[in-house]
Amino acid sequence: MPVTGWRAAPQRARAQGRPGAYLRRWRAGARSWAVRAAGAVLLSAAMATSAAPVTARPAATPLRTFAYVTDLDADTVSVVDTRRNRVTDTVPVGDGPNSAAVTPDGSRVYVTESRADTVSVISTRGNKVRRTIPVGDEPSRVAVSPDGSAVYVSNVRSNDLSVIDTATDTVVATVPLGAFPLGVAFLPDGSRAYVANAGTNDVWVIDTATHAVTGMVPVGSGPTGVAITPDGSRAYVTNLTSDDVSVVDVAAGTVIGTVPAGDEPAGVAVVPDGSRVYVANVGSDDVSVISTVTDAVIRTVPAGDGSIGVAVVPDGSRVYVTNVGSDDVSVISTVTDAVIRTVPVGDGPTGVAITRGMHRWRPA
Repeated sequence: MPVTGWRAAPQRARAQGRPGAYLRRWRAGARSWAVRAAGAVLLSAAMATSAAPVTARPAATPLRTFAYVTDLDADTVSVVDTRRNRVTDTVPVGDGPNSAAVTPDGSRVYVTESRADTVSVISTRGNKVRRTIPVGDEPSRVAVSPDGSAVYVSNVRSNDLSVIDTATDTVVATVPLGAFPLGVAFLPDGSRAYVANAGTNDVWVIDTATHAVTGMVPVGSGPTGVAITPDGSRAYVTNLTSDDVSVVDVAAGTVIGTVPAGDEPAGVAVVPDGSRVYVANVGSDDVSVISTVTDAVIRTVPAGDGSIGVAVVPDGSRVYVTNVGSDDVSVISTVTDAVIRTVPVGDGPTGVAITRGMHRWRPA
């Protein structure tokens, strides 16, 4: 029987003469956590979450927003115009870009470069790299604080967090974490950040004023992505190796529910009105839609090969899902929960972040 779906990606990559892509994707698809941890660079791209507290239904005239997609194997960032759903620019960056986050004003994009141990800062006016910042060993996930003053970067190999001051674009603190830290998310008020540690099966809580770890929440096996509801009451954590999502009560600091998802859930995002959670399942090539009212999967949306990263546009009308195996992005309507467009991007798309609204931008 021929191998299909996500597990065919290594064969295709090898046949296309890309042994590096073959090795990374095989490690990402392996069921053993020990092997997957060795390829955590790919899995850590579980993607950028949009949780701005604005109206969730489509506006009459959509804002001019752009999706910034990290092309892990091409060392580029593809810029997708979300109005026309096509790539309008391609930005060369450092070696192994795998996650991205946009500042609240939409002026800058921070991109982790896992094989270069750096973060590139892209100016969205002209889409040029304005600065490269050295961080920890194998940076994975990145998040920008709600006020735009700080950027948190989880470093897989050095098991720590780099804190970047956006005023100077320099690292101002390093916070020790658990084993294989991946997903990072801030509370809406910016007071705390949550980091998923895939190697220790927990989420660490960080006080952003002091950069001190103030709590640890045990979750499922291989936690990868974190998304927080707009009201700050719950965190949804994808557990890659237990194939489920942990629901964390933020106030109590405990898991109050576990939602079965697809095969190897990775990326996670909450829609702006907080009613639903979208989870990209890298192993089953689909997206689980979870109702936050019932904490149950209400729909499963087939996507591309190796669905791994997910982000929501600011008006909540569409979800963008990166497909690392098929080198494209699936655009899902939140009205119908169906794929309405597939956008080809660069080689090995993993992370995706979407600008929050209108900003100064010059097309290529």
